[in-house]
Amino acid sequence: MENYRPDAAFLRMDAVVDGDNPRVRRIAEQLTRDDPVATAERCFTFVRDKILHSVDFAREEMPVSASAVLDAGSALCLAKSHLLVALWRACGLPSGFCYQRLRSDDPDRYVTHGLAAVWLPESGWYRCDARGNTKPGIECVFTPGTESLAYIPTHEGEQDDLDVWARPWPQVVAGLEGMASLSQYLAQPIDAAPPKADHLRVRARAA
Repeated sequence: MENYRPDAAFLRMDAVVDGDNPRVRRIAEQLTRDDPVATAERCFTFVRDKILHSVDFAREEMPVSASAVLDAGSALCLAKSHLLVALWRACGLPSGFCYQRLRSDDPDRYVTHGLAAVWLPESGWYRCDARGNTKPGIECVFTPGTESLAYIPTHEGEQDDLDVWARPWPQVVAGLEGMASLSQYLAQPIDAAPPKADHLRVRARAA
């Protein structure tokens, strides 16, 4: 691990991961500490606790980009991960996106759940879940070396993708951009598929 360094793509900004947006960068500067682990945890805690989970709070806004999530103050887990990764990258921490496929409340439907992962010098890639602890039974914390996730896929058809992706899945972004409201999302949740192999990814537990 000492000689391993993540690809520069895990620090790249774009229209969705807009950590170079002045508002996002200002928050990143406020959260930055000398210790990368402390910085990573502060960013995680900010997104987990300060950005409301849309479903838990019945917030109809459907932001997609990191800056839009920050402005709205609420988002789905998928878009909360956009903000978390943007903050980490603005702080100089390599980071990326992870996904799970989970059964929804309707047993015939599945939903894509968004996670994020940060690369830390002492522990490598660490996946964590900033969806928010406002749903009963969920208590996600920042514990590098030990995952603390909201959901563990166990049912038939559920999947836990251990890859860390440099960019959000295109189907996730397109699905969010095509949603006008939370009500629309709840009527037809996003069940995305991984992109083709040309999208850069690394194995979360390989570092």
